[in-house]
Amino acid sequence: MRVVLTGGGTGGHIYPALAVAREVSRQHPQAAFLYIGSKHGLEAQLVPRTEIPFQSVEISGLKRKLTLDNVKTLWKFFRAVADSKKMLREFRPDVVIGTGGYVCGPVVYAAAKLGIPTMIHEQNVVPGLTNKFLSRSVTKVAVSFSESLAFFPSSKTVLTGNPRATEVMHGNADAGRSFLGVDAGKKIVLIFGGSRGARAINEAVVAMALQLRNFTDTHFVYVTGDVHYEKISAELEQMDDISTNITVLPFVHNMPDVLAATHILVGRAGASTLAEVTALGVPSILIPSPYVTNNHQEKNARGLEKAGAAQVIVERDLTGESLLQALSALLGDANRWEQMKKSSLSLGMPHAATEIVGQLAAIARKK
Repeated sequence: MRVVLTGGGTGGHIYPALAVAREVSRQHPQAAFLYIGSKHGLEAQLVPRTEIPFQSVEISGLKRKLTLDNVKTLWKFFRAVADSKKMLREFRPDVVIGTGGYVCGPVVYAAAKLGIPTMIHEQNVVPGLTNKFLSRSVTKVAVSFSESLAFFPSSKTVLTGNPRATEVMHGNADAGRSFLGVDAGKKIVLIFGGSRGARAINEAVVAMALQLRNFTDTHFVYVTGDVHYEKISAELEQMDDISTNITVLPFVHNMPDVLAATHILVGRAGASTLAEVTALGVPSILIPSPYVTNNHQEKNARGLEKAGAAQVIVERDLTGESLLQALSALLGDANRWEQMKKSSLSLGMPHAATEIVGQLAAIARKK
């Protein structure tokens, strides 16, 4: 099988694509891949580490009002479509899958116009503009949440879940603990603000950092994001009596292993993160980003909260004190933690990547 992957901008779009690639490789060891992204996106950094060949097109997003920039964006789009067609003709894929972000637009559209079987995967409850546009042209639409089904043509849409759910099922808790240097007798709280970090979460953690030493049976893993790491590390080093039960990292590349060892997750409510924690049954304290289109992270998070799998703190209410209180309550109540774990597991779709690859193989055979 020859597969073109596209998706970019944030880890929430890139990691699902890479999870699909790994599942394709497990099922079809001789598969060949090409990833088409933007040279300015995070994918340009992450994809080359996987040894999947990477090519780029130039594209940007449309503004939600009429501006001169939109005229330039449309010109870039059609040029990117032409560039994508050239790449696709050279690679000759059996199927193309897009996992979100502006770059999917020209790549998937070009593939559809060339008659190549295509699929898009929507991670969030409320679809973005790119996937709404592409849904009219693609062969298949896969969604992560049942609530998303109503936004797409029923004849071509299937509920699969998010492929990152399958990815984390291959995580090794012992390997995660070994990487962190944490013994099996301690609980692990993972605090993670997404692939680029989150300033509000970072500020709350710094504000409560001195209090973490009171949790003698817990180790805190604090992932700041690359851009925040040096500043946050310097602030923590200046504190007297800073706790030794905290590990500060800029980024985690072996997230499945770390998540497999995690007792509680504190973080944003991106769709990939929610897929991961529900697949593993990790109770979570979610702080949705208020800066995303359609406020989709809060909509994602409220679903988990309603099911009893998570507690939501909106960013305007987030302080060191409010986060510390939420953690103290959950760490100190084993019965509540167990119930949240069961509720989280009930929402998980651990076979999502397997289902998506099955759908890809099916549409490729119809070519």
